Amino acid sequence: MDLRALFAELGQAAPPLPVAGVTHDSRKVRPGFVYVALRGRTHDGHAFVGEALEKGAVAAVGEADLDLPVPYARVGDARRALSRLAAAFFGEPSRRLFVVGVTGTDGKTTTAHLIHRLLRASGKRAGLVSSVGYALEDAWRFPEGHFTTPEAPELQAVLAEMVAAGLEYAVVETSSHALAQHRVADLAYDLAVWTHLAPEHLDFHGDMEGYFEAKASLVRRAGFSVLNAGCPYARRLMDRPHLAYGEGGALFSRDLREEAGGLTFTLVAGSARIPVRLPMIGAYNVENALAALAAAKAMGLGLEAAVRGLEAFPGVPGRMQVLSPAPIRLVVDFAHTPKALENALNALRPTTEGRLLVVVGAAGERDPGKRRPLGAVAGRLADLAIFTEEDSRSEPTEAILAELAAGARGGRAEVRLEPDREAAIALAARLACPGDTVLFAGKGHERTLERANEVLPWDEAARVRAAFGVD
Repeated sequence: MDLRALFAELGQAAPPLPVAGVTHDSRKVRPGFVYVALRGRTHDGHAFVGEALEKGAVAAVGEADLDLPVPYARVGDARRALSRLAAAFFGEPSRRLFVVGVTGTDGKTTTAHLIHRLLRASGKRAGLVSSVGYALEDAWRFPEGHFTTPEAPELQAVLAEMVAAGLEYAVVETSSHALAQHRVADLAYDLAVWTHLAPEHLDFHGDMEGYFEAKASLVRRAGFSVLNAGCPYARRLMDRPHLAYGEGGALFSRDLREEAGGLTFTLVAGSARIPVRLPMIGAYNVENALAALAAAKAMGLGLEAAVRGLEAFPGVPGRMQVLSPAPIRLVVDFAHTPKALENALNALRPTTEGRLLVVVGAAGERDPGKRRPLGAVAGRLADLAIFTEEDSRSEPTEAILAELAAGARGGRAEVRLEPDREAAIALAARLACPGDTVLFAGKGHERTLERANEVLPWDEAARVRAAFGVD
């Protein structure tokens, strides 16, 4: 695509210059790129236009009134323009895929991975975009940063790769930030899957209604939806074409049994009663499995084949990932909201012979209102809570830990504060005894740890294995 055609997408004129790429990151600009200046929380991309031009950008897009020596498109919403340009540059790849969008507060990563697994088990050629990484069928790539859903140029590039590889389906974990910031504005969603809604990211969305509206936009855009019958917010969307799962829905579970090695239950779908074995810890994962099975049914996949796919599910990195079952059970999980932590601790308690320990923190520059509730869950459900850093960013770690400790006050757990996460893991290794379970919560699959002005490489599972001396 040349610049004339690309700028026409924005209703702007430009000469027919060759375009080599589109980006909002001045560090990624190469000769022939179009640079889109975004205004962010801490930086204004307009300040980097000069740097982009020095690196060879042939045009720029932004919201400010600029006089540049290259074609410049002034727009009212640069994020929306970035999405449109990225989709056009990569040839509208989502229109050549069946796109499944998965959204919700907790459970969306696991549900997205389960849906991808069921598609693959049914013989479909499918890709996956999740907070863990990108998969083209079964080939994985792990991106930098902590985005659940990548920015529009990266997302459209991955979808274009899927099209080029001959894939038919794409499962896209879709965050509320991505919906509100137009990262996915030009994705042609065919199916929306809704897990549930609970307070999260209210610092960004303002209140629960704003959070709901961001999530609901996915359902309103998709042709069909899979909705959680037990979620009051999902019930507000049931005037649209949908299939409901969970109690009161078209698919639900009965006869749940929870064992150390996984879950068994009976899937009820109309007159069908299908026994299911799910190799995952935590009764709440039945809800994720039901969402995936409902999505499979909505896509016309056979439920019997889908159930067989569930039974061979390899799990999600950093999602209730058991690093060692004994003598001390070591589990890494991404749980970073009060509800997710409560689910994880309640899942581990019944099969823990000794004490239940948790190492957990709360992120800086993110919803501070969840810190005390997070601490309260740890204090109430664990025997020992070690509060530590979790991407403190510009906030003092000690202040965040004080909030967590205040929330835990009056609970059953002994509380320790250790600002350095590696030292906190080492402390857990010294205090844990055979028969205990130690849950390392909050970081999960993430590959970096953010402190003040530095971003450190991080692999939670590797750090835990090293501290406890397990393979």
